[in-house]
Formats: sequence, C-alpha cells, structure tokens
Amino acid sequence: MSAVKDSTVSKELQSLLDGKNYLQVPKTNSFVKGVVIGIGKNEVFIDIPDFRPGIVRGKEFLENPEEYRKLKVGDQVEAMVLELENENGFVELSMRFANEHRAWESINTLLRSGDQTAVKITGANKGGLLFSMHSVNGFIPVSQLSAEHYPKVGGGETVKILEKLRSLVGQMLDVKIIDANLADKKLIGSEKAFLESKQRALVSGYKPGQIVEGEVSALTDFGAFIKFDNVEGLIHISEIAWQRIDRPSDILVVGQKVKAEIVSIDGSKMYLSLRRLTEDPWKNINDKYTVGQVVKGKVIKTNPFGLFVELDKDIHGLAHISELSEKTVTSPEEIAKPGDTLEFKILSIEPEFHRLGLSIKALTAPATPEVVGEPVAAVEEKK
Repeated sequence: MSAVKDSTVSKELQSLLDGKNYLQVPKTNSFVKGVVIGIGKNEVFIDIPDFRPGIVRGKEFLENPEEYRKLKVGDQVEAMVLELENENGFVELSMRFANEHRAWESINTLLRSGDQTAVKITGANKGGLLFSMHSVNGFIPVSQLSAEHYPKVGGGETVKILEKLRSLVGQMLDVKIIDANLADKKLIGSEKAFLESKQRALVSGYKPGQIVEGEVSALTDFGAFIKFDNVEGLIHISEIAWQRIDRPSDILVVGQKVKAEIVSIDGSKMYLSLRRLTEDPWKNINDKYTVGQVVKGKVIKTNPFGLFVELDKDIHGLAHISELSEKTVTSPEEIAKPGDTLEFKILSIEPEFHRLGLSIKALTAPATPEVVGEPVAAVEEKK
C-alpha cells in the first residue's frame, strides 16, 4: 500500500516538474488575460488569474480615456506586460500594445492569404486615400485605386485631384493588403489588386484585333478610358488619331460612343486604338506630296525647336527652327504664331515614321546644281 502511495506522489511531483499544473509566471512583453476589477479616474485595475493584480495607467490612459471609460467591472480584457512589479506592487500593463498586436496579427493573416477586406475611407491627400483597419491607419496610393476611382483629371491639377479623392471619404472600398510592416507602422492597401483577378477573368474573354464598342468614361493627359461590357480599356493619346494631338479632348468627349480595336491585353489591363480602324493617311502620302514641293500650311503649335504645321486634316509636318530663316532665330514665334498660314518647301517625307520636314529658308535659297547619284564636286568638274 505504501509503495502505491509513494508512486502516486512521485507522478504528481514529476507532473509539476514537467510544467503541468504549475503556475506560469508572466514575462515582460508577454500577453495576459484578466478581468477588470476597478476603474479609477486615470487608471484601470485588472485581476490576473493566479498572479498579482495589474494596472493600466499614465500616458496610455490619458491619450485615449474614452476607450477605457467604456470598460466595466467584470469585462474580460487582454494586455501586454510592461513591468512585472511597479513601485506599488502592481503588474504594469498596456492594453493598447495588446490591441495593436492583435490588429497586426489579423492584418498579416490577410496579407498572407491574399483575401480581400472592406475598409472605410477616413481621409485623403494628394497621394491617395487613408483608411483604418483594426485601429491601425493604412494608406491606398493613387496608383493602387481602381479605374473607377482613379482621379482622371486633365492637366494633373493637384486641387482637382484632391477634390476627386475627397469625394470618396466615408465610402467602403474592397482592398487587398499588399504591404504590412509593424516595425515601420506601414499598412498599404490596394483596390486595384483586389479587382485584378476579377478584371482578368472578364478581360480573358477578349483578344487583340477584336473590335469593341463602348463609351468614353474619362479623359486624361495621356489618353482616354473606354468602358464596355463591365470592362474598361485605355486608348493612349498616340492611338487616338493618326495626326499629332495635344490633348485627347481635342478629339473626344466624355460620354461619346466609339468603336475601338483591342491592341493588347496585359493581365487585367486592356489597351485599345481608335486610329487603327481608319486607313493610315501616311500610307499613300507620296501621291499627295513630294520632296521639293512648295505647300501652304497652318501653324498649329510652336515649340522651342520649331513650328508644327498642318498641311491638311491628316498630315502634319515640322519646320525646325534652323529652317525658319537665313538669320539666327531665337524663338519660332519671331517667324509665326499659331493660326498663321505660310508657305513652306517640303524637305523630307518619312511615311514609316509619320514625319514630314518643312522649310521656309529653302524657299529663298539659291538652287544647287545636282546630278542624281553624283556629288556636286563631280558636276563642277564636268563643266
């Protein structure tokens, strides 16, 4: 009988030594759960089971007293241990650090899974939108917004961009977490990434060369967005017309119905073209214009390096500053201004590059003797 009793005692002792049924003393920076047993003016007292009471006080309490005043005696809470025993014998605790830890655990779970989540937009600046997730402040850069919410503002005017972004404050947006770093307190969300898989599925039903019909949904400096069948594609400014244009709004207006050709598809992005649905006017340009021909043209724009000239609605040329006069010209506007109609001589035609060179200076330059295939020196020798 004695042997059986000794054996039982030995098992209980071994169980204690193994850590079973043994009091686990909290460590600094560890997390503990407890029950609120008292709420003072500037402190909260928490009972930690099988250990001494803890206290939340000081800066943390004063920075957000309303949050702690919502607590009631008997509430279950979690806190981080800052100090095992303070000057009054209490365990010094922080509920804020515990809440922050739980928040970042949830955020990192979302980052790893790639799942979407809905966030409320709390503010905006010129770089993007602000949101809050589990009391952690996050940011959605403008570049990570969907095409629907992207501030498509011509001229890149900061005030208008900010105005557009502020209109989203208070709304709920679906995002994916693409970067989360507790050390840097950095939380980045992306609406674009969330929509990408959905958009990719829609876009996969189309292929390059296909003709689509839609509506101009927005105009920017770099192009026009066309919406059709719940898909939005971009027509780059260079694909709007064969001639050179300064702004997409020179040709298109929001709400206009257009047909476009799909040029390429890159993931969830689709690129379109308007000009490819019309014949390239440069294809047969040699039937209309020849090198050496004198033509009339309207100056449509001046640049530091020359005049842009419209010969007809499809063909534009450039008169370089060096070809404007025999004299030195410091600014093309010394010779002509937009709207002026002048005579020019065609110096070169490059259909493959859609380039045509013009000259005013060549109109008055003396003729140079030339034999095809022979240099001028050889011509002089024959005389």
